[in-house]
Amino acid sequence: MIKYICPVKVGSAQGLVAEIYAQIQRDFGRVVEPFVLHSPLPKLLAGAWMACRETELTGSVPRSMKEAVAAAVSMINRCPYCVDAHTIMLDAIGEHTIASSINHARYSQIRDAKLRSLIKWGLSTGTPKVEMSSLLSFASQEVPEIIGTAVFYHYINRMATVLLGETPLPSSRPWLKSTLRRIAGRMFSQAVHRPKTAGASLKFLPPAKLPADLHWVAANPIIAQAFARFSAAIDEVGEHTIPLQVRKHVVASISNWQGEPIAHSKRWIDNETKGFDEPAKSVAYLALLAALAPWQIDEYSILRFRQYFPDDHLLLSTLAWGSFSAARKIGTWLQISNT
Repeated sequence: MIKYICPVKVGSAQGLVAEIYAQIQRDFGRVVEPFVLHSPLPKLLAGAWMACRETELTGSVPRSMKEAVAAAVSMINRCPYCVDAHTIMLDAIGEHTIASSINHARYSQIRDAKLRSLIKWGLSTGTPKVEMSSLLSFASQEVPEIIGTAVFYHYINRMATVLLGETPLPSSRPWLKSTLRRIAGRMFSQAVHRPKTAGASLKFLPPAKLPADLHWVAANPIIAQAFARFSAAIDEVGEHTIPLQVRKHVVASISNWQGEPIAHSKRWIDNETKGFDEPAKSVAYLALLAALAPWQIDEYSILRFRQYFPDDHLLLSTLAWGSFSAARKIGTWLQISNT
């Protein structure tokens, strides 16, 4: 279930949204909620899909490794929806032991030392003190596949935490979930193994210049363009929605953030936004929470924003811009010399 916004349904999609949905159906296996929630803004949907597809679904790094990274990142971001989604995909690949080991945080049960090391890396990406040695065994053009997967899920975890439920499965009961994950995995297995052409999603957005803080992706031109185009789409919606002074303040706050845990109390966000008038404060409040503490966004936070900005497009823009601002900051921590 998608909360707070009304997405474009698969059966009623037209134009660019319909084209993207068709490619998602073919390459991912289902038009799933983490993509659908972007549909009120077609360019944003296009950018999110291409950033996911060109890192996680294509390339030479085994899909199982990238799904494991996505699940590990989702674990540290406390996004149970995405943890379930990526253990489902591991089941779809046939990696049932890996899926179970990640889901229960029993990483020692994973026999592949390279994969265990990669999962440990994924679990460490929430702070600047990331040990990058586990990526040194990959070719330079492969490293952006792994870092790109991590960065994308640092973004999508935030969006899912706010806009989705606890699981994509029909039940969250622990004793049922293992069986349900395997059943769901079979629904995706054909698409997982279907050949895919790298770069096929880039047609949905025009070329864009790669921002300096995304240079970790430069060794892989296709992924570089996927992230450049996604970044341009995010920047465009942010400029149209968020006042310049709010954007500057949020960027400065994120620049000072070093992955430290956010207090349970919301006093910190009240202090961060106290200098704005009420409409601007509601935007800064939501963007900063999306970036640094999405689990603190509740119905009151949304209603406060809606009081001044009732449109779904504005809510989606603010959440996406804040979420991606944090993800691209995290990307600056995930760099090694051979990228």
